[in-house]
Amino acid sequence: MTDSTKQTVRVWDLPTRLFHWLLATAVITSVVTAKIGGNAMAWHFRSGYCIFVLLAFRLLWGMVGGRWSRFASFLYPPATVLRYLRGAQRAGERLEVGHNPLGSYSVFAMLGILILQVATGLVADDDIDNVGPLNKFVSSAVANQASGWHAKVGQWLIIALVLLHLLAIAFYVARKHIDLVRPMVNGDKALPIGTLSSADGLPQRLLAAALLAACAGLVGWVVSLGG
Repeated sequence: MTDSTKQTVRVWDLPTRLFHWLLATAVITSVVTAKIGGNAMAWHFRSGYCIFVLLAFRLLWGMVGGRWSRFASFLYPPATVLRYLRGAQRAGERLEVGHNPLGSYSVFAMLGILILQVATGLVADDDIDNVGPLNKFVSSAVANQASGWHAKVGQWLIIALVLLHLLAIAFYVARKHIDLVRPMVNGDKALPIGTLSSADGLPQRLLAAALLAACAGLVGWVVSLGG
């Protein structure tokens, strides 16, 4: 496909890009501080609350955000994923605009694991100094199960998904000569003429800011329940 058949398309709106990089920073901080332990656990809790806010925001933004940030744009049935893996893309399909079919499964897996990780962290108790703010609302048996998942299985699943994500980025650069990082920085891709773009103007950004503030307020209220 020549440059004359392509146009610059806004794929990732600014709120989605900020979410992506803030979530990456918060997840790395959370994992590192958990490994350090001790006084660093105060930052582990803070980064966990930030992840909570960001996840709540992304769930909302996945319904009202830019076209290619909406879950409906990358909620692919298994048959489409199989066709994509076989290279049997149908005419008119836009499987490489936002998240491709395989990448979409990785996104949903990451969101799901992070939601579970936040939920277990809120009720966990490591029997030393660290207790989740909602621990008092669950039994000791539930707290122990949540703690075990949060510190072991959940943490390693997140690390594995992050490594898989990085390997996928490297594969696309090395084998397909496609840069997945740059569009998540500037928001744009060179795509076939006629590809629809994501709305990314001031109204969308103000809406995102309002949603983020509401999510922060909600998380603050949930945490305060622990007294």
